Amino acid sequence: MAHVHVTQRHAHLAGAVKLDTVNGREGPIARAVLTAISNTRRGSGDQRHEDATAIQWTLWGAQAENAARYLGKGSHVNIVGRVRNHRYEKDGETVHTLTFTADEIDYLDSRAESEARREREGQPEQRDVHGDDNEARTPATAASAHQGRTRPSHKPRSDRQARPSAA
Repeated sequence: MAHVHVTQRHAHLAGAVKLDTVNGREGPIARAVLTAISNTRRGSGDQRHEDATAIQWTLWGAQAENAARYLGKGSHVNIVGRVRNHRYEKDGETVHTLTFTADEIDYLDSRAESEARREREGQPEQRDVHGDDNEARTPATAASAHQGRTRPSHKPRSDRQARPSAA
């Protein structure tokens, strides 16, 4: 079966990130589910309108833990992932569904915007799925703190791009 890559740019989250732990091949693993909405503007003048596309994404491991820690309703993200077609039987009928799994997630809000959003929402200090207190860390530093426990998170795209050489 072929995998199709999906890119959802300039999306915002519709609600909180839902984090749980499931049994994986090598033991418990964190799984997060989030719904990202992208708005596309079409037309011009009085005919201009917005079409919203909502996609429910699944994230795994340290990437899931970081999303639950740093993202909330209204957070801005870019997501790159893959889609798979599933089908199953329900009440004697075949049901077709699409599932979206995130491979990369870019956090577009600044640290200050993220902290201000958490304060507005009145989120108490959280504990991660391993019981450690959360400190003010970026997703990249949080991932390094969890090395050895789960697969490391992807770096933000801006950190992976080659730096221009000095001429």
